[in-house]
Amino acid sequence: MSATAADEAIRRVLLTGVSPSSHLPPLTVKLIHGRLLRLDLLLTDLSQLLLRAVSSCGLHLHALRLHSLLPDPSHLTFPFAIKAASRLPNPLTAGVQLHARSLKLPSHSNAHVLTSLLNLYAKCGRLLDAQKAFDEMLHPGTVSWTALITAYMDAGRAQEAVGVARRAFASGMRPDSVTAVRVLTACARVADLVNGEAVWKVAEQEGIAGNMFVATAALDLYVKCGEMDKAREVFDKMKNKDVVTWAAMVGGYASNGHPQEALELFFAMQVEGMRPDCYTVSGALSACTRLGALDLGRRVVGMLHWDEVLDNPVLGTALIDTYAKCGSTGEAWMVFQQMRKRDIIVWNAMVLGLGMTGHEKIAFALVGQMNKLGMTLNDNTFIGLLCSCTHTGLVKDGQRYFHNMTQLYGISPRIEHYGCMVDLLSRAGLLEEAHQLIEDMPMQANAVVWGAVLGGCKIHRNADLAELALKQLIQLEPWNSGNYVMLSNIYSNSGRWEDAAKLRLEMKAKGVEKVPASSWVELDGKVYEFHVGDKSHPLSDQIYAKLDQLGMEMKAMGYKPTTEVVMFDIENEEKEHTLVHHSEKIAIAFSLLTTEPGETIRVTKNLRVCSDCHTAIKLISRITCREIIVRDNNRFHCFRDGYCSCNDYW
Repeated sequence: MSATAADEAIRRVLLTGVSPSSHLPPLTVKLIHGRLLRLDLLLTDLSQLLLRAVSSCGLHLHALRLHSLLPDPSHLTFPFAIKAASRLPNPLTAGVQLHARSLKLPSHSNAHVLTSLLNLYAKCGRLLDAQKAFDEMLHPGTVSWTALITAYMDAGRAQEAVGVARRAFASGMRPDSVTAVRVLTACARVADLVNGEAVWKVAEQEGIAGNMFVATAALDLYVKCGEMDKAREVFDKMKNKDVVTWAAMVGGYASNGHPQEALELFFAMQVEGMRPDCYTVSGALSACTRLGALDLGRRVVGMLHWDEVLDNPVLGTALIDTYAKCGSTGEAWMVFQQMRKRDIIVWNAMVLGLGMTGHEKIAFALVGQMNKLGMTLNDNTFIGLLCSCTHTGLVKDGQRYFHNMTQLYGISPRIEHYGCMVDLLSRAGLLEEAHQLIEDMPMQANAVVWGAVLGGCKIHRNADLAELALKQLIQLEPWNSGNYVMLSNIYSNSGRWEDAAKLRLEMKAKGVEKVPASSWVELDGKVYEFHVGDKSHPLSDQIYAKLDQLGMEMKAMGYKPTTEVVMFDIENEEKEHTLVHHSEKIAIAFSLLTTEPGETIRVTKNLRVCSDCHTAIKLISRITCREIIVRDNNRFHCFRDGYCSCNDYW
């Protein structure tokens, strides 16, 4: 039979549905079957193209109707139909129907079909069904594993996503760049450095570590795990750095306690000709905040057009936070008033800024304005309110806000809210109530909560409860020297020198070293750091001469060094010498020598200001007619004319 005759036989088959007769010659039958097979493949290809075209035009229902008309849908057409279903307002119903229909396929365990179903179920929040779809696959590939990892991540279950990744690698799956990014991101979310580094090594072996997205994900992992040296190593090797990469490094340095490195990198970014985005600027402002570098903060934000700040809540919040924490509440308020887009985060930043700088009445009034505007107060709003009460000793107000938060607003207190309340009660001397609140908490108290109790014990000299708090803190953070030092100070204040000495021996035996006190001041865009007894600065002789002069003037006003805050059992004269050389006093003396008369002095300290320095700085502010703003690791102190904004309550 000729090809023309075969075509005629095929047309009869299509019209009548009758299979080729068995009496036809075998070669003819083979030719007819071949033509029919090619025609079937052509129809399948056309179906795919038509489904893709209709779906890409947004006609998802039409695509599903077209698929339902196909007499023999295949594993090649089902993924397009499932993708169309996933884009419907209610994709689950259509997805389940398609799943049921796909089970009739000869190859119902096809990975492409099941991966499409996995994605649809994940989008509908049906993670269990997504997992079942995956489990039906006989040989899942990289795309399928990646889809399952993404499903768990999108459901907020990053730890389980990491577990899936481990199974994938154990099965022999080799990641592509998309998989590597997903797994590294999952590890970053849960700060899983071990598994994250293992993935990064595989990425290097597979030759995908040079991919900008993979490298950025690895950088983010190291940043989230506090491994800034390794993050910098990845950053320096990247050939093509975009603004996201720069922002990750700047923000990472700032959030991991390296503010100077953050600012150095931020300004290096300008030299490279890379314009910072709002997140990079926010990271740089955070670094300025940690250093108390107000002028540098102004310089950073000066690189942007002012309208960018006023229209961007992220930038506005960062700038309000910087101004407030650098002791310039007036500038923070100005930014807040001018903001054109003020979401709840911006309002909360202003409430918190006012509260921590001693402007609790304005903070309360601002929350009242939020209520009048119909804004829904959230848990962070109450953090600001409770902080305001904590810094000013307003116990009854704090208790009222804490009660209203749960009873009127239906907000379940987080550990941070309990921490504020414990801190408030402890500072006010209500240590038993604070301890009882910890006992009644629905969650385990963390180091912040027990640290607040320990701080209250120091103020009110309750050594017994302090010992209990310290035992808890040692379990929670065994290498934090501050806990040991505070209890040692309590022992010293009570004259328990043997206990203090025993505690120091325990610290030494465990290898716990005391964090050295540091204070920073900014001058002409440069940050200067001082330590206890620091003599490294070229102006050291003048600085100590200035301290001696101030000491004589303070003693003439009745000042007596509070030697009991020195934790060592040494002679009083030696203790006085130690107190004079505390880092914040050196920083203030340096500022008095290098700034104009009447100019505000701003000092940032990494530890809490001791009671002797607090008393001395009040007198220095009166002697020099200067406003001195000191931000320690706990709160703000604005010294003016012999008084402090904290009302001696810290």
